[in-house]
Amino acid sequence: MSSELMLYGELLAEIKWCVRLAQHRAALSANAQMILMYWNIGRLITARQEREGWGAGVILRLAIDLKNELPEEKGFSKRNLNYMIRFAREYPPQPIVQQAVAQLQSGDADTRMEERTVPNPPIVSALPRVFSLTRLLGGLSQ
Repeated sequence: MSSELMLYGELLAEIKWCVRLAQHRAALSANAQMILMYWNIGRLITARQEREGWGAGVILRLAIDLKNELPEEKGFSKRNLNYMIRFAREYPPQPIVQQAVAQLQSGDADTRMEERTVPNPPIVSALPRVFSLTRLLGGLSQ
């Protein structure tokens, strides 16, 4: 096989890898958004039940109304709404704070990072010379 064909094959493989990686990341992002939506729905229902004193009967009515208002959407049955409520109750909102290392004094963090800095093991340093990107990615497409 000529070198031009090999180079073209590598380009094709790299583009396919980029597409698959983007598709995978999009799926993960969509899943994260769905989980957040379920949590938010559970939180909204819980807050309203607590504030208004509504009982469990509102869940069935919501399930019916959501089915009528959003007929193309699935997953809003009475059982699933109860799961969303349980999810929101078991995982209450948490404050967003800095990572622990960011809360340290700047000198402390720098010292601790220097103490833990380890050079790459020889196998990691040698990878670019031993394997081409196409060869490394070949395992992903199988």
